[in-house]
Amino acid sequence: MTERPAIQTRGLTKHYGDVHALVDLDLEIGPGEIFGFLGPNGSGKTTMIRTILDEIRPTAGSARILGMDSHKQSVEIRRFIGYVPGDLAMYPNLTGRDTLTYFSNLRGGVDWSYVDELADRLDADLGKKIGDLSSGNRQKVGVIQAFMNKPELLIMDEPSSGLDPLVQREFQAMMREVAAEGRSVFLSSHTLSEVQRVAGRVGIIRHGHLIAVEAVSSLRSKAIRKVDLYFDEPVEGAVFEHLPGVSGVAVENHRVSLSFTGRMETLLGVIAGRYHLVDITTQEADLEEIFLTFYRDEDVTV
Repeated sequence: MTERPAIQTRGLTKHYGDVHALVDLDLEIGPGEIFGFLGPNGSGKTTMIRTILDEIRPTAGSARILGMDSHKQSVEIRRFIGYVPGDLAMYPNLTGRDTLTYFSNLRGGVDWSYVDELADRLDADLGKKIGDLSSGNRQKVGVIQAFMNKPELLIMDEPSSGLDPLVQREFQAMMREVAAEGRSVFLSSHTLSEVQRVAGRVGIIRHGHLIAVEAVSSLRSKAIRKVDLYFDEPVEGAVFEHLPGVSGVAVENHRVSLSFTGRMETLLGVIAGRYHLVDITTQEADLEEIFLTFYRDEDVTV
């Protein structure tokens, strides 16, 4: 596989009159990466995807997909990508297999044994008409059409919408397999649990501004944890109250409860040599809590 960036944007901007849907977005996603793009409805996620796919034209800036100019080479790009739009629409009178045959013909043919394997993994019924399927089962057909040509880059906008938990798990395994082969996944979602299970990095978009791009592990390390420390003797709460990142200290006999942001080794380093720590429990940071901190109504720095 090539080492060129899967997606690269420079100053990508899209205005609709006075509405700034996307503002000066700089982003680079590498080969073999699963990148999560997080934001609530209306934050600019779909605008970004539609702009880099040349479905709409940017007000300013540029985008490249797999090293190709997203506008000048938009037709060529489609040979190498799989796409699940957020507003998935298919012909209701065609069966799932007819639909996939249609897309296969557009792509110059696919390996149908692989298509059948995907259908089996997702428990998709390709014999029924699209119009007779539930939204979740229609979504399965959309996911299969994106994966079936083994694209170099998958771009998916809320792809797990309507999928039941077991199918979501299989879908996540499919994304990991894509990355393991050196191919890339751009996963736009507000389903935070899904993103934290599969993505190595995430970008968080707020009101059209990309306000953070970080590794999931780094975001977790910054999150507030609930920590309970158990000692073999009574301790003074004042020892912990002034430590950076510590808040909400409560002492009950030999136990200290507190909230903490930062790396755990920093907290443990302060304890070492002062008290004998018997046990420690922490409540794992959840990406949703971190995500919500980015959506408080403070000003956005750009």
